Amino acid sequence: MKKGNLVKKGYDEIGSNYMEYRDLFSNLPELEIVLKHLPEKGNVLDAGCGTGLPIAKFFVEKGFSVTGIDISETMIELAKVNVPEAKFFRSDMSKLDFPELSFDCITAIYSMFHVPKEKHSSVLENFYRMLKPAGILFFCLGTHSGDSYGDDFIGVEMFWSNYSPEKSLSLVKETGFLVLFDEILEKGDELHYWIIAQK
Repeated sequence: MKKGNLVKKGYDEIGSNYMEYRDLFSNLPELEIVLKHLPEKGNVLDAGCGTGLPIAKFFVEKGFSVTGIDISETMIELAKVNVPEAKFFRSDMSKLDFPELSFDCITAIYSMFHVPKEKHSSVLENFYRMLKPAGILFFCLGTHSGDSYGDDFIGVEMFWSNYSPEKSLSLVKETGFLVLFDEILEKGDELHYWIIAQK
């Protein structure tokens, strides 16, 4: 099975069980940093939005116009119920074609590491293209380089792909972003590499 299909199938099967798992993680400190750099009532893209909780809902409640995309139809349907004020579409993060300068902020929380790492550079370049001047990118990746498969991620098989934090940081800088924050943080008993960058 192709990696993208494996990810889609997994999240389609997880469904609402993911919400219970995701509730273990809080990104409020980092989101407060992001908000300081955003205009009021701007446009946000939540790439890999999952159920819409908590990221899409957070920005909607702050007055932003939110668009969410996810590879899983199940997740999109849940997101539409959870955050009816936002717009949600099924799409592959590595193939987004929103117009240039569409968004003030793009988030990719617990999602970009499901894209094969060989595509991370092109994904970052596309995010850069879609962001408005001074726009903010907020995302996370794993802490170890390589591809990995798990056969019991909330009861399903899953795929992850990462470069080392050092390599990922260099890709962000090479794309043209100014890095505002980068740190390995423990959330929900898991370590991830977090980056906030500005166009």
